[in-house]
Amino acid sequence: MPIRVVSFDMEGTLVDHAYSKQIWEGDIPALYAEAHGLPLEEARKRVLAEYAEVGEGQPEWYDVGYWWKRLGLPHYWRDLPKRRKEECNVYPDVPSALTRLGKRYPLIVCSNTIREFLKIQLECIEYPFSRVFSAPTDFRAVKKAPDFYQRVCEILEIEPTELAHVGDHAEFDYQAPKQLGVKAFHLDRTGELNGEDVVHDLNEFAGRLL
Repeated sequence: MPIRVVSFDMEGTLVDHAYSKQIWEGDIPALYAEAHGLPLEEARKRVLAEYAEVGEGQPEWYDVGYWWKRLGLPHYWRDLPKRRKEECNVYPDVPSALTRLGKRYPLIVCSNTIREFLKIQLECIEYPFSRVFSAPTDFRAVKKAPDFYQRVCEILEIEPTELAHVGDHAEFDYQAPKQLGVKAFHLDRTGELNGEDVVHDLNEFAGRLL
C-alpha cells in the first residue's frame, strides 16, 4: 500500500536533547538538592540513580509529575517547561524536510515525550502537524512495542503499511514499528550506521519517500 501519513519522533529527531537534559539532569537535581539539603553533585547522582531504577521502558520514566512526588521536590513544576524554552534547539534539516514532505503527506509526531514538553518543542518547530501523540500522556505507554503504533493507526484509520515513521531510537522508533509493518527508518545523525532503513538526516528521509 502507498504511504498515506508520515510520522516523526521528537527528541533526537526534530529537536536535540538539550531541552529535556536541562530539566531532567539540571533543574530536577537542583531542586532535589534544595529539598533535601544536599550538595548539587550528590543530589544529581541520587536522582540519576532513581531514574535508572525505573528505566526508559516504563511510562513513569517520562512523567515529571511522578518524579516530583517520588523525589519530594518543592514548588509546582508546570511552569518549568516554558521557562526552559530557550534550550530547545531544532535541527537545521527539519524545516526543509517538513516543507518537502508536507506538500505530499499529512505529518504527525509520535513521541515518548510528555505533552507538556511537546507543547514547547512544537512551538519551537513552528510547523502545523496534523496530529501529535504522546505515548506516556495519551496512552500511559512507551513506544517500545508495536501496540503503540497500532493504536495510532487505528485512530488515524490507516493500515500500518500506510504509515512511515522515522526516529533516532533503534528499538522505539525502528524495531517496534517495523514489527507491525510500518515503513520505519532509523535516524543516525552520527553517520556511523549504514543499512537499507538507516538515514543520516531528515532530508535523506524525505528523499526516500518522495
